[in-house]
Amino acid sequence: MDTPLTTQLLKRFVPLDSLKRKNLDALCRKTQVAMADQGKTLLKEGESDQRLIYLVSGNLILTTPDGTIEVIESHSVKARRPISESLPREHTVTAGTAVEYISLDADLLDVMLTWDQAGAYEVNDLRSLDNEPGQSHWMTALLQTRAFRNIPAVNIQAIFMRLEEIDYRAGDLVIKQGDEGDFFYIITAGTCAVTRETPLNRDGIRLAELAAGDTFGEEALITESKRNATVSMLTSGKVMRLSKANFQVLLKEPSIERVDYSEAQVIIANGGKWLDARLPSEFEPSHQAGAINIPLYVIRLKLGNLDPDTQYVVYCDTGRRSSAAAFILIEKGFNACVLQDGTKRVDA
Repeated sequence: MDTPLTTQLLKRFVPLDSLKRKNLDALCRKTQVAMADQGKTLLKEGESDQRLIYLVSGNLILTTPDGTIEVIESHSVKARRPISESLPREHTVTAGTAVEYISLDADLLDVMLTWDQAGAYEVNDLRSLDNEPGQSHWMTALLQTRAFRNIPAVNIQAIFMRLEEIDYRAGDLVIKQGDEGDFFYIITAGTCAVTRETPLNRDGIRLAELAAGDTFGEEALITESKRNATVSMLTSGKVMRLSKANFQVLLKEPSIERVDYSEAQVIIANGGKWLDARLPSEFEPSHQAGAINIPLYVIRLKLGNLDPDTQYVVYCDTGRRSSAAAFILIEKGFNACVLQDGTKRVDA
């Protein structure tokens, strides 16, 4: 067995089949098809690690604590979805045969889904930049950084709309050690060198090289301290920057009421409704009883189907897409709250 990882293979699986080509390409570059021998354990019951396992070939055996056994074959309907995705895991998953599988970072996938469905790729100013040679992946690369994942989903599009593009030539200084922090930077083309001056080396010690999709400058903004390194261009390139004021405001999540599952059930019992912001392919196999499904990417188009006098408890797997959806509803005058942390730990 030696199955290559392609975008076509990724599109076999839910909800990967909904991702735009750029994000599928990014997953291909960061992921590979792994192999496991018969009998190897891939997942353990009770674990809460943020991994999604997709079966490519062979079969997997799912065992519950009471001894119930289920066999999932590749290319079956159930194999289109992540294996034992509820957290904590409900099954121990072992290879019934030699298998090929894909393991993905669940949090990264959720960021990509939110970005795709929030429609930010439709921003015209970014679309033209993204099509320039050598720059086709900088936005996707940025979304994969740990720091960027902490930015509230509802603020992502606003951040990109407020970015300012600066052209640099090789040798130009972007920030200088000891200066006040004034901007957060994202490299969109070219490479930069990060150096730090020390008492024994006034020319600076090179700490790192940065490329398209890398970010810098946030530390001085968050800590209100001076720049602790110098960043200069190794090549000509382009850098997007976000002002300190915008950075600090947009890092904060807008005020959205969050409720736990027991509080949500009280709201539903008193006439509220569940609103599932996931894709139909995620909604169909498992959802809250009585929920309506309006995916994030079409929620602005479906506002006429909602009752302004009803309170909606919006949910998704993690709370990221539902937060973006609830923010849109609240801005349009609807009564909406978000299920805290989503349904990953809640039985549907």
